[in-house]
Amino acid sequence: MGDTIGSLKIGEVGVIEDFSLDIIPLCLLEMGCLPGKEVRLLQVAPLKDPLYIKVNGSHLAIRKEMASQINITKL
Repeated sequence: MGDTIGSLKIGEVGVIEDFSLDIIPLCLLEMGCLPGKEVRLLQVAPLKDPLYIKVNGSHLAIRKEMASQINITKL
């Protein structure tokens, strides 16, 4: 199994590769969470969920369960 957003450590960057459109909410797609975009893990909440990421110039909070569904290539 490859890397996902959920496997990033704080400060690490990856490029979104693919994901299932059936799983990812439309709001994430509208905010630029699309294949080919860089994503950086900024912070993790105290209880390890949610994750705070930066993608396409936007800062987003995403549940760890959702983050584990988005495949990336680490840079």
